[in-house]
Amino acid sequence: MPDATVARLPEYLRTLSRLAERGIHSVSSEELAAAVGVRSAQLRKDLSHLGSYGVRGVGYEVETLALEISRVLGLTGDWPVAIVGMGNLGRALASYSGFVTKGFRIVGLFDDDPHLEGEQVGGITIRPLHELAAQVEEHPIAIGVIATPSRAAQDVCDSLVAAGVASILNFAPVTLTVPVSVDVRRVDLSTELQILAFHAQRRALAAAGLNERGDRRGDDLIDAHQHLGPVVSR
Repeated sequence: MPDATVARLPEYLRTLSRLAERGIHSVSSEELAAAVGVRSAQLRKDLSHLGSYGVRGVGYEVETLALEISRVLGLTGDWPVAIVGMGNLGRALASYSGFVTKGFRIVGLFDDDPHLEGEQVGGITIRPLHELAAQVEEHPIAIGVIATPSRAAQDVCDSLVAAGVASILNFAPVTLTVPVSVDVRRVDLSTELQILAFHAQRRALAAAGLNERGDRRGDDLIDAHQHLGPVVSR
């Protein structure tokens, strides 16, 4: 299955869950695509990788499709997760109750700040990072989350890999070096904010009749030229 398709499956699942909460039992590809924000042809192509779950003239059965996407994503099991870095972000992630309903269970919290050792967040005790390997031996960890500053991220990543954790979610704004057998997903909040700033700026410029360089748009210049009349060259 293409990576781009896998990246869209969680959004399909999220939308299907909202439809189910509203008591909707079936949805057409056009309706589902519009709700997600993709083309219906793209949605049908993505879902074709799962098998044939649509009925011509009826569409997709919401609960059946949601269950199949959950199965493909591995969300029907129980995935133990450890978070390293117990600053504001790490604490927010550790306190988020929504993980449980999606099949993710926080089993370990780690931070090398001695002032935090022994403190509990969400009923789980914060332990120093050097105890990670021992915890993995006791209770396997499927996914490691790095919520540390960038300067510590690679060392934390190396510790996770050495402990046998092969799936890592990285919130630090740095590219990690890992073996080919390890999967890393990076969440860069500053990059996402910059992208949003770009689109916000474009909307503001368009509203002011300017192009991306801050100049008047071509159509406005034409209107102004027609209003002023022909320009006599010297």
